[in-house]
Amino acid sequence: MHKSPKVQSADSASRGPSIRTRLLIGACAAALAVPLSAQTVPVPKSAPKGRAGSQLSAETQRGPSSTGTTPQAPPDPVIPDPRRNLPSSIFTTFDANQKAQAARVSAYLSSLQTLVGNFVQVGPDGSKTTGDFYIQKPGKVRFEYDPPTPIEIIADGSSLAVRDRNLATQDIYPLSQTPLRFLLSDRIDLMKDTNVVSVTADDVFVSVTIEEKQALVGTSRLMLMVGAKDGQLKQWTVTDPQGYDTTVAVYNLDTTKKVDPNLFKIDFTKYPTSPG
Repeated sequence: MHKSPKVQSADSASRGPSIRTRLLIGACAAALAVPLSAQTVPVPKSAPKGRAGSQLSAETQRGPSSTGTTPQAPPDPVIPDPRRNLPSSIFTTFDANQKAQAARVSAYLSSLQTLVGNFVQVGPDGSKTTGDFYIQKPGKVRFEYDPPTPIEIIADGSSLAVRDRNLATQDIYPLSQTPLRFLLSDRIDLMKDTNVVSVTADDVFVSVTIEEKQALVGTSRLMLMVGAKDGQLKQWTVTDPQGYDTTVAVYNLDTTKKVDPNLFKIDFTKYPTSPG
């Protein structure tokens, strides 16, 4: 089992939880990125939820899912075996079935324009967080974590902000350097547009693993898992260059909900740091 990172920079220590800690909370979005800037900002307003005291009642506010089925209970994310061996050669070959499975996942991701739902996230230390997410392609996403987690993650199409409401801070990242860009691309062919290193399928999931090597950051991986029967996104796992896994399982998916564009606006105004 992976251990949680303990290294903390002097800058992040002065602002509370380390950047690494906050990225583990938001690793689905920013684990591969290097901050462009960090700033103190007014505490942002959360999107209206109408939760009526229930932590996972966002579906009630959104209405029925796109399939018209009863809202689902939170799933138990499938945690990848940390000892798993994945090929890292860009010359890895795939058989016709594997290529067909990857093409199926590519077609599904390309077909999505909007996606709204709930998520359960499991960090490298086994901690669970929950919340709601909103996707508007291309390039826009918002993750809102349930209390007591004070994090919001917002991408506006080119930049990504990780906000901490308690600390009134946000870190800005280039979206192009985060694994979310694969989920948020308008259209994508995984076999052509990414370095796919593994394609597996069983009766439950089709899994496609993408590897990225960056000179300054190191090697990271993104494993996408869709349902073998319904072909819908079920979860993804980000493995950062240090080898730490963060898994996000999604459910109560709605592809018909119109999303307020204001949810994806990032406040880039520079604010002075409070004295003391």
